[in-house]
Parts: sequence; structure tokens; C-alpha cells
Amino acid sequence: MDIQRFTEKDHSQWEQFVTHANNGTIFHYLKFLSYHPRGRFREYHLIIREHGNIISLFPAVKEDKTIISHKGASYGGFVFKDGIGIHKTYLIVEHMLAYLRDHGYQKIILTQPPLIYYKEPNQYIDFALLKNGFHYRKREITAVIPLDCGEPLVTFHADARRSTKKAIREGVHISISDDYKTFYKILKRNLGMRHNVSPTHTLHELLKLKNLFPEDVILFAAHLREKMIGGIVIFVTNPRVIIAFYISHDNRFQAYRPVNLLFYEVIKWGRNRGFHYLDLGTFTLDMEPNWGLGRFKENHNARGFLRDSYDISL
Repeated sequence: MDIQRFTEKDHSQWEQFVTHANNGTIFHYLKFLSYHPRGRFREYHLIIREHGNIISLFPAVKEDKTIISHKGASYGGFVFKDGIGIHKTYLIVEHMLAYLRDHGYQKIILTQPPLIYYKEPNQYIDFALLKNGFHYRKREITAVIPLDCGEPLVTFHADARRSTKKAIREGVHISISDDYKTFYKILKRNLGMRHNVSPTHTLHELLKLKNLFPEDVILFAAHLREKMIGGIVIFVTNPRVIIAFYISHDNRFQAYRPVNLLFYEVIKWGRNRGFHYLDLGTFTLDMEPNWGLGRFKENHNARGFLRDSYDISL
């Protein structure tokens, strides 16, 4: 095996590999990572080859003597070619550790995509990381709705079903929208009131991502008559999974239950387009559960999958 730093001449090969990889996602594309302003991160992307052919990628940034995969995306970690077995997975990790030790790095932090993102699901990488001395840094739970379970209202729990029907009766309607500016105001106000935080992306960055991925960044907006009262920004991560990156509503219209109807319509949309899962995001933060948020997502037929982060001192 041969490990090399990414250079611009590798750009098209990198993007093509992510597209056809077993566990590639939108967050692994260089095009996605390019939304960050120049200078925010010091990139340290690595390519693993065997007999000259790419078998794995490792998108990363460096901070002093630490390698992080990837600080500017939800997921990083190793991206694998289809059909990689347990021994080769182990060797990829082993070679990576040796390479980074030889280059003077002292720590690695990475977050692998959850199992639902894999074309051929396996947990070889989890075994290989632990066998090579990695430790769990944290194990968050992300709420996932399977999209092949039939009519959504049948799968919703009673409270979610009633709330969805109420939104329909009250005249809330859902449509795909390009009015990110209005949604962002709702999102920013909601996050500020509830959690005293700002959105991960600025409005400019969100619009840049929409421009970079016009078919894969989608705003579903809930309107009451002509007024937007909520929305969900969906990222199409790969052919199997869509993720609800932002979910928000105007608190003044909470009684109209727009989020329940948004979930219902997004589930139908995703199922009709052949996706297998809707990832609603985590309901834990640093392994502290938000029980109410977890229950709300479970009421829409979500179940928890682990989003694991690992680290190792070299």
C-alpha cells in the first residue's frame, strides 16, 4: 500500500471515487468542502493506493500535531472502495497510523459515517480502528427513519399522526422553495431562543452550498397561506440517504404543527425517489440525550443509529 498527500492533479479521481465508494457521502466531496472560506482550515487529505489503484480516501485537516477527519463536515473518516475485506481494512488503518507517526503527528480524531450510509454495510472499520488502538471519543445517536415502511401516517405514533392531520386541517401546505433568506431568519431566531447558538452555516455559506449542489440541497417550506412558518433543509448525501440538516419553525405558529407535516412530506418525497433512509440528525450532544427531542423523532418512526467519533494518541 502507498499513502500520499492529495494534490490538485488528483481532484477528478477523488470526486469519482467518492461517487462510487461503499460509504461516500456529500460531505466527502472536495466540492462540498470548498464552501469553507480559504484559510479556515489547513487541509491534509490523504489517498491510499494499492498497486497504483485508489482503495481508500481520508479527508482531513491539521491543527498543530493533530489530524482531524474532518472538522468542516458532519462525517469524515475513511472512504472505502466496494468489497474491501476485514484484513485489508485493518492494513489501511495500520499503514495510515505509520504514515502519520513518520510525519510527526501526535493525535488523530475522526468521525465515520453511520452504518446506514454504506452501500454494503459492514463494521470492519470499527473493528480495525479499535484493534489498532483507537478509542471511542464519543458515541452520539442519530435518529433515522426508514423510507420503505409504507404510508408514513400508518408508521407514525398516535401523537405525530394527530399533529400531521391537524396541520393539514389548518391549511398548512408544503412546497420546495428557494426562499432561503426567509427560512434562515426563522432558523436563526429559533436556535437563538432555544439553545443560544447560531446555525452551523451562515446564510452566504448555505446559499453557496445550494449553488454548488443545486439538486442535492433542497428547502422544504411550510406555509400558512402566504407566510412561511417552518422548513427543513435536506442534503442528498448519497443514493441511499437524505439528511435533514436544518429543521425549524416559527414558534408563534407552533400550534399549527408545521414540522409534523414537513416530516410527512419529506418522507413521501424521499421514498418516491428511491432513498432508503431519512437521517433526522442527533438527539444527543456529547452523549447527553435530549429525551424530548428523541421522543419527538421516535414518534415519526425514527430509530437510533450510532454516529461514532474515535481518537488515538500516536
